[in-house]
Formats: sequence, C-alpha cells, structure tokens
Amino acid sequence: MNDKELFICSDRSALNMSYQKIGEERGKPKKIGTVKGMELMGCLVSAPLGVYPFVPILPLTTIKMDKGTGVVTSVPSDAPDDYAALQDLIKKPLFREKFGIKLELLQSYPLIPVIEIPGLGRQAAADLCEEAKVVSQNDRAKLEIIKEKCYKEGFAKGHMIIGDYVGMKVVEAKPLIKQVMIARGIAHAYSEPDTVVISRSGNECVVALADQWYEEYGEPKWQSEVRNHVTSSNFDTYNPQTLQMFLTTIDWLKEWCW
Repeated sequence: MNDKELFICSDRSALNMSYQKIGEERGKPKKIGTVKGMELMGCLVSAPLGVYPFVPILPLTTIKMDKGTGVVTSVPSDAPDDYAALQDLIKKPLFREKFGIKLELLQSYPLIPVIEIPGLGRQAAADLCEEAKVVSQNDRAKLEIIKEKCYKEGFAKGHMIIGDYVGMKVVEAKPLIKQVMIARGIAHAYSEPDTVVISRSGNECVVALADQWYEEYGEPKWQSEVRNHVTSSNFDTYNPQTLQMFLTTIDWLKEWCW
C-alpha cells in the first residue's frame, strides 16, 4: 500500500480490502501502526466533498469498531444516531470532558441541511429526534424507528439541496457522487460482510474480487419497463406501502452475481 492509500481500519477490514485489489499484495495487508480512537478525539480532518474545510473527530458509541474504517462522515441533520450523539456531547459536560471535547468546538459547527424530504423537511433526523424526545444515543428503540423512516424516505423521495446536485433525487445523486469520489482518488469501492461470516470449514470469510457473472438489473431500459408495469393499472399490490417497496427496490437493485 503506497503512502497515498493509508487507512484507519480494523484488521478484518484491511484483509477484506486486500482481497479487493486495494493495497499492494492480495491477501496481505501491510500494517503501518496502531492508534487508539481516544487519541483521535477532537482532531480536525478533511471530509470528502464536505462543506466545512475541516471537521472534528467526535465519539459515536454505537459504531461497529470491527467493521470498516471505524470513522464515518457525520450528517446529524439526516442521521438520527449522529444527531443523538452530538446532543449527548452538547448537553452532557461530563461525557464531553471524558473525550476532551470543548463545547466551543461543537458550537462552531451548526447543522447543515443536505437533503429535503417531502413531509419531513430539511433536517429530518433532528426534528424527529426532538419530536420523539430521544434522550441519548443509547435510546436504541426510538432511534431505530427514526432511522428506518429517515433512510427509507430520504433515499426514495428526498432530493439534494446542497452541492453540485441541487434539485436531483437522492437515489440519482448517490451513484454520481460515488463515481466522482472514486475518480478523484478520495474513495474506494469496497465491500465487506455486515457481520462475521464463518464457512463450514470454520474459517472466517472475506469479500474478494473474483471472476463472476452478473445480471445487470440496473440496466435503464429494464428498470423503466418494470417501473411502468408496477405503476400501471395491470398491477395491483393492494397496499401503497408494498408498491413503494417495489419502486424502491427497482431503484437500488443493480448488478447481482451468480
């Protein structure tokens, strides 16, 4: 891995990356060093395509530390977990002091609306958390309900209100932003299991790039034909929610391997 491709991530994630041609040698990630998350608290970093030139690293106790980078871009206006964690830091001095975070630092980064969702407005996560009286990031039951609503409605119905894609639907802007980030060398297309996967032989599985056949469900003509069919009078789901699930799936379903 060269000096332009250093990642803060778990050992498991590094192994997945090396099997996906991210790094110098397949299956052999090069470990540069070890750093504790606590040592990064309050440090300023550059967020890809972010509005602020630099943003602080803040704690999120609900993140999976053995998956991915362990560091995610925070969008508290639309991500309930992020908003709840930010409010914990703002409202709880002892919690803030534990991580060495100053209140002045938090106050210098007001929420930035990113998408607008019909019926939910421009800061859906923040508004719904306040409405449901979420008390902390550990209020999991409420946050899961809010997250499902924000993410489903935001992806299917939301449109961008910031950046180069103002007015574009989120479902259309997302793949374009991904392409831009990869083209600029500030992101990698990368996959890994959501949880630990153990094979029948007892080995832990990784996601690897291999020769496979893919069914191109994301082909525009196919998507258009299916979308027209499920919205026609010849197709009845008997439930508006079921129809919306069909439409959402048609939008996100892309290549599927065999």
